[in-house]
Amino acid sequence: MTTSSSTDFELAVDDYIEEAFERCGLEIRTGYDLKTAKRSLNIMLAEWANRGLNQWTIEQRTQALTADDVDYTLGTDVIDVLSVVVRRSGTDFNMSRISRDTYLSIPTKTTTGRPTQYFLDRQITPNLKIWPAPENSTDVIHYDALTRIQDADTMQNTLEIPFRFYPCLAAGLAYYIALKRAPERIQLLKTSYEEEFDRAMAEDRDRSSFTITPSLDYYKVG
Repeated sequence: MTTSSSTDFELAVDDYIEEAFERCGLEIRTGYDLKTAKRSLNIMLAEWANRGLNQWTIEQRTQALTADDVDYTLGTDVIDVLSVVVRRSGTDFNMSRISRDTYLSIPTKTTTGRPTQYFLDRQITPNLKIWPAPENSTDVIHYDALTRIQDADTMQNTLEIPFRFYPCLAAGLAYYIALKRAPERIQLLKTSYEEEFDRAMAEDRDRSSFTITPSLDYYKVG
């Protein structure tokens, strides 16, 4: 007996919908069944953005700076910015994130220099505000952006998720459909969804080591 030697199993949107309907004890009978299920699927993918850090949606992007310009419009697919450095002559300098209030409190926003701080104004179209204002037009910002998961547009599309999230997506879509079509299975499918999501997120975590060093600034001897 031999194994398949295949590791390319992947479901299309209509496959997920069929699986979800079966978990609800239902069958797909009309075009509206497909339409309402796809809508639920896209809503669920939006919900995932509120649940935590989806590692596979992190993209490193760049933004060329312009002298004296402190505002830079990012892509509408950007959910958040995780870290930022400014690159000058091949060297990266870390930039610190500050809050809206802290940025607003900067007395002179036209001060120029190498940017050291940034504030992400999370509007529908995010805006990155930096300080000090760039002193040249040769520095480049490199940032890690948390981006939206691509939509489920057609029934033949595959989805932009790693294989370890397949069970979570199927369980979640079944729960969303149950809210509309199978109320007697809501609790069962919700429990299954939450368990699958927790397992997937635990596997998707960042495994870098983390060290905490206590501050001794206020430590007194004797």
